[in-house]
Amino acid sequence: MRTIHVSRVLVVGAAMVLASFSPVAAQEAAKAVVSPLSGAKFGAIPNAPKCFTIAVEQGDPSKGPSVVLAKFSPGCVAPNHWHTPAETVMVVSGALETQMKGDDQPIVAHHGDFVYLPPKHVHRATCSKAAPCLVFISSDAAFDIHWVDKDGQEISLEAAMKAVKPAAAAHTKPSVK
Repeated sequence: MRTIHVSRVLVVGAAMVLASFSPVAAQEAAKAVVSPLSGAKFGAIPNAPKCFTIAVEQGDPSKGPSVVLAKFSPGCVAPNHWHTPAETVMVVSGALETQMKGDDQPIVAHHGDFVYLPPKHVHRATCSKAAPCLVFISSDAAFDIHWVDKDGQEISLEAAMKAVKPAAAAHTKPSVK
């Protein structure tokens, strides 16, 4: 009888220790974040068009899951590319034209629209020329960008931008808040 009681205590204790390492426990230990737009510090990121800047809201995009506030200058083009992590996008303002590989027509996402891209899904994005586009991007792992040509072969950012219409490729002025 005593052996059963001790075994139960050990099992319950082990379960409590394992539960403390669970994602739910990690979320409970995380602090709430409220980030006013007025305090956002936008900056360029490596291997991205100069017309695309981000402000990190949570996490570290170079190391793991993160949420960033991204700003596209009017007319900014992010040619065909993919990311290793899944990407979840929520449009705050502007009109962001997105086109997924294999889709005949692009869609235009506006204020409040949601876009989900699975890992390694080739897509492109263009901000309308009328106003900057502001979007929240959440990724479930370290953020990266892999530029690709029309056949899906990886290329440099410079080569990807050369393939864009000349007027859009010439648009390199960074957005300033």
